[in-house]
Amino acid sequence: MSRRYRIVGVAATQVLLVSATLAAQSISFGLRGTGSFPTGSFAQQASGPSSDVLIEGAKSGFGYGLDLGLGLGPIGIYAGFDHIKFDCQTETCQSDGKYTLQGVTAGVKLAMPMLNRFRPYVKGGVTFQDLQGGYGASSSNVLVTDKTPGYEIGLGLDYSLLSVLSLTPQARYVGQKFKARIPGVETPTELTAQGANYFTFDLGLSVHTPFSGGGKHER
Repeated sequence: MSRRYRIVGVAATQVLLVSATLAAQSISFGLRGTGSFPTGSFAQQASGPSSDVLIEGAKSGFGYGLDLGLGLGPIGIYAGFDHIKFDCQTETCQSDGKYTLQGVTAGVKLAMPMLNRFRPYVKGGVTFQDLQGGYGASSSNVLVTDKTPGYEIGLGLDYSLLSVLSLTPQARYVGQKFKARIPGVETPTELTAQGANYFTFDLGLSVHTPFSGGGKHER
């Protein structure tokens, strides 16, 4: 009998844990605008025309992003999409002067307990992005890269406007390296990967299921 009681007790505990887990989940979907600022070699321009650096001369740019998140208490996972157009020095790019960077991200988000309307968080993840742009004076020369893994780290704030709506400002640093190529133009086979790192400041609006487990403390 005692063994049967133990089995029943373990089963009941598991049911309670699963129930608590399901009750604690929060699902969110967000849309954000992005202002981005290149750094390092991505923002610099080579001093001479003979340089083999293909990815350079980027300036600040703007774009948009989408986010999908699943929270379990203070820990959550998220996936995102970014599309950013950087301005570019005319000496590096063709006349339209743009780099277009886009890709997806997956990572982990750690949030502090809800304090009134504010819920600060830190996040980190793996990015999978590619880069396209012009190269040289000819409009037929298009620089492309393969989609390669990188990383992002960031911090932000969920500011609750309504029970299911939040304003989400955040700042991120994104780092990755690309091997560029120009279709139809021979590039050195020994060309090394070049950095395309940048800071980004986002302002978004997200819709989510209400925070649980003491999520609301509005007065």
